[in-house]
Amino acid sequence: MVKTQFIDKGLIKYQEAWDFQKELHKKLLDLKQSGEKVIEQYLLYCEHPHVYTLGKSGHQENMLIQGDFLKKINAEFFKIDRGGDITYHGPGQIVGYPVFDLESMNIGIRSYIGLLENAVIKTLAEYNIQADRLEGAIGVWLKKNHEQSAVKICAIGVKVSRMISMHGFALNVNTDLNYFNYINPCGFIDKGVTSMEKELGEKINISEVKTILLKYIKEEFALAIE
Repeated sequence: MVKTQFIDKGLIKYQEAWDFQKELHKKLLDLKQSGEKVIEQYLLYCEHPHVYTLGKSGHQENMLIQGDFLKKINAEFFKIDRGGDITYHGPGQIVGYPVFDLESMNIGIRSYIGLLENAVIKTLAEYNIQADRLEGAIGVWLKKNHEQSAVKICAIGVKVSRMISMHGFALNVNTDLNYFNYINPCGFIDKGVTSMEKELGEKINISEVKTILLKYIKEEFALAIE
């Protein structure tokens, strides 16, 4: 079993976290390309200052604001190399970046995404939030007791090279949802977003959520975490 090193980077600028991910991803990729066995992989947690990221297949028009307004709301924008469209990251959101060797786990990309979704769904169930998948849309959604057809509580967007993953998921815990008003989240114009705070009507202990989520990620992937 490949050992998994868990690292919580706390509040960190997007570019810095992205660079760190790329460094770890390259380390594993170089090992595989040299024919050596990957013996350690990584799971990163963090929160970001306000930032919008657009995936490589995303549409710029789903970003509804421009540079001057970005500065006004103290946000950054990056076009990046993951799948998916546009999303928002900010304080009060658990962002997870697994840099995993999927080959060593003997799982494919779709199964990998499904296991991430499972871990989030089980975490939310601990707070009596009934979440599920949505056909035709990656991520974790709430489909009941809302005026809209579905609202997203966790976005997922990944990149996989030679079966080494990077990027990951963003779970809205105490997230300021107003920032989603400036985009079409994940390219959807008919679906909204929500957070644990909004669903439960109170601030949530994010450290507690991180611990519970880590437990389920460990279970879903059968990880040996350090």
